[in-house]
Amino acid sequence: MPKITPNLWFDTQALEAAEFYVSVFPNSKVTNVSYYGEAGPRPAGTVLTVEFSLDGQDFTGINGGPEFTFDEAVSFQIGCADQDEVDHYWTELTADGGQESQCGWLKDKYGLSWQVVPDELGALMTDPDPQRAQRAMAAMLTMQKLDVAALRAAADGA
Repeated sequence: MPKITPNLWFDTQALEAAEFYVSVFPNSKVTNVSYYGEAGPRPAGTVLTVEFSLDGQDFTGINGGPEFTFDEAVSFQIGCADQDEVDHYWTELTADGGQESQCGWLKDKYGLSWQVVPDELGALMTDPDPQRAQRAMAAMLTMQKLDVAALRAAADGA
């Protein structure tokens, strides 16, 4: 199967964003930076692309200009083992101008959308008891950052 690498379009912040993301996720690094040459369309020597890896997932960031911006139609989901991981990624990604949304969604300071989701949510939402699943869903719909204990309690009818 061919390798698929998400390519993220930034105005001018591809390197800054890549450095931020590799500071947030473990086992991550910037792997290559290329620069505009004399042919443009940006000034020679400014960053063109940044290749980086977030815990084994490769990405490319391009400084393409202000013509395109991120929206919620594309997001990256972070599966979190527990509430501590949810809290960590939520705090890091909403820092310095990020925006909380609902149901575990947020936008980081670059406008990229993320879903910070506890792994347990899938089991709660597909519980064989449809009433448990519905209670978990109803609770999730009231939250911004997902709260594992509150989701469990809602599922249990507490």
